[in-house]
Amino acid sequence: MKIAVFGASGGTGREVVSQALEAGHEVTIFVRDPNVSGVALERVRIVVGDTLHDDAKVAEAVRGQDAVVSALGRRASFKSEDLIRLSLQSIVSAMERNGVRRLVLVSAFGVGDSRRDAPLIPRLLHRMLLTNIFADKKAAEDDLRRSSVDWTVVYPVLLTDGPRTRRYRVGERLELSGVPKIARADVADFVVAQLASRDYVRKVAVISE
Repeated sequence: MKIAVFGASGGTGREVVSQALEAGHEVTIFVRDPNVSGVALERVRIVVGDTLHDDAKVAEAVRGQDAVVSALGRRASFKSEDLIRLSLQSIVSAMERNGVRRLVLVSAFGVGDSRRDAPLIPRLLHRMLLTNIFADKKAAEDDLRRSSVDWTVVYPVLLTDGPRTRRYRVGERLELSGVPKIARADVADFVVAQLASRDYVRKVAVISE
């Protein structure tokens, strides 16, 4: 498949790119800085731009692809600046104009209805630190549900940099306790598998160890 990855410079995005290449896919990465560490740059097509300001570049990255992955995020910041909502508007618009239907969005456990299943400690952390970030993600997902694309929203619990185990639980809802965790490598394993799967089309997927 031909895949465009947004957020390829982040920890989860880099894992998605690496595993997609390993699986034999052709990968386009959309980045603001072409000097991305941890990515086999000689093996990918690079489109440089800003999702908030470069609609033409977003369209260039999306055109001709079979699927799109968004692993965009604010990293260490607790202020969203509407990054996800505005970026997804540009990405989804480009997909609809160019006939690209499959989108896998990496969000966060605790966004939207997934909040109801969050254990006490994560729920408190979400409320104290991530209210603005999660509101932006929810707004983006609300827009996505009104679109025509075949989306899957992935809700990973607390991310770690552990190895890929392929031993994880996935479901539209999961019973969780304490401070559940999941390796970025395992999230990427699930994301790449979903590119050609119909199991979670227009559904959410919570993923945890």
